[in-house]
Amino acid sequence: MDPKQGEHSSAPSQSVWPVGVAAGVACVLVGLIISWWVVAIGGGVTLVFGFLWLYELSGHRLRLPAPPPAPPKPGPSASAVRRLEGPSTTRQGFLSGATLGLGAVIGGAVTVPPVFLAIVPPFLKQGHKDVDVGPISDFPQGEWRIATFLLDPSQGEVSRRTAYIRYNGLLGRQPSFTIISNRCAHLGCPVQPLGLVQDAQKKEIRTSHGEVVDLIPVLAVSGFSCPCHGGAYDEEGNRTAGPPVRGLDRYEFSIRNGHLFIGRNYSVSHVDDTGANAKIHKYDLTGPGQHVDGWEQIFYPVQPPH
Repeated sequence: MDPKQGEHSSAPSQSVWPVGVAAGVACVLVGLIISWWVVAIGGGVTLVFGFLWLYELSGHRLRLPAPPPAPPKPGPSASAVRRLEGPSTTRQGFLSGATLGLGAVIGGAVTVPPVFLAIVPPFLKQGHKDVDVGPISDFPQGEWRIATFLLDPSQGEVSRRTAYIRYNGLLGRQPSFTIISNRCAHLGCPVQPLGLVQDAQKKEIRTSHGEVVDLIPVLAVSGFSCPCHGGAYDEEGNRTAGPPVRGLDRYEFSIRNGHLFIGRNYSVSHVDDTGANAKIHKYDLTGPGQHVDGWEQIFYPVQPPH
């Protein structure tokens, strides 16, 4: 008689669910760099495989249908077998589940607060106030002005911005302006206008809100250039040479009571045509060096509000 006959191994069977959980977590981490869609897919995979893993550890192992049982052999009665098998939840299974649950609680307590503080704040308190840069009569048609202003006066000089403004005339019945940011699309260095800057004709304007805006005329502007790394742009802000990956950012604008107001800024891939007839390929504001169109854009995540 074989002494091992009727004995059952207590070693747990192998499970594929932890592999699925690990793959889902890896997908989430990659998605934080590539796209929120990848994050959603990875999160779904993690939840599904995590549930199946917990379900299995709780004692409900998922098995394929077993073959029909062999004819019973003479032996102990069924009641005696049940007494020998003991309870369905073993001490080992209970400790495994408790350890996994405790580890999940500790892991969540350690990781959730830092992740919350790193991701959520950029999406909160993102208000924006339009900036009054003076009456439209201070912007002769077809001429450029360098405007320096405080984006948020309560923050002081750290919020000072520079924009290049040109009045294009009327588009229909509405005034048309080209307002280009001086932030290079390569690494964010300040670009300079290729023209004659008339510093002696600088004009200070005190706006309706009591803020001071400086306007400096620039003559014969033929484009813009970055002194840091040689980025070059034409008069509409399109990249013409150097390392920038797109055109210069622009600002939205509005006209109120005869004054020009600068609004939010946005990114531009390129501009077709010129002046009031320009067709702007507009995108949400992105950081310097980031592609906004073409296949390269998949390597950059969704931008937080600005």
